[in-house]
Amino acid sequence: MATPSTDNKEEVVWERWTKKRTFVRGLEGTYGELVHELFSQPRIYSSGDLEWKGGPQNFGKKVINPQSVRIAQSIESHIDVFAPGGHGQKHGHMNSAVFFVLKGKGHDIHDGRRIDWEAGDALLVENCCVHQHFSDDHEDETIVLIMKAKPLFLFMHLMFQKVVEYPPKEPVPGQENYSPPDSL
Repeated sequence: MATPSTDNKEEVVWERWTKKRTFVRGLEGTYGELVHELFSQPRIYSSGDLEWKGGPQNFGKKVINPQSVRIAQSIESHIDVFAPGGHGQKHGHMNSAVFFVLKGKGHDIHDGRRIDWEAGDALLVENCCVHQHFSDDHEDETIVLIMKAKPLFLFMHLMFQKVVEYPPKEPVPGQENYSPPDSL
């Protein structure tokens, strides 16, 4: 979706910036009701039940967040998959994040500094860092688990987020038919 800006150029607007979402749920009811609801919630959430979003180089599934589960109010966790040689948007946000590499290898650029990573590594993205994730594996996909306290930051009105460079709209050459794994 595009909206015109004041200088008559088309400004790209991501669906996630215009779609109504739940960032923090209200806690209403008696203490007994809230405790009962908390203890009655599932503790396992299967990523296989969710659809991949994004593409053609970077796909994601938001597994845990206040909108999708009742038990977690202050954390968010999502899985990202990069097509072989793919990358995502260049962006920044107030909250820090832990980026755990499940498969593949690649690098990040954090405020202009390159940081290499591979499967088994946990990468920290510090608060307010402008960063971008790149897969350096040109033969196979890269899979990462990202965990952050984003809902807590938003609750405290530390909500500044900015996309500096939008994700690619074209697939990586040679990966035109890539799709993320069905088993994840």
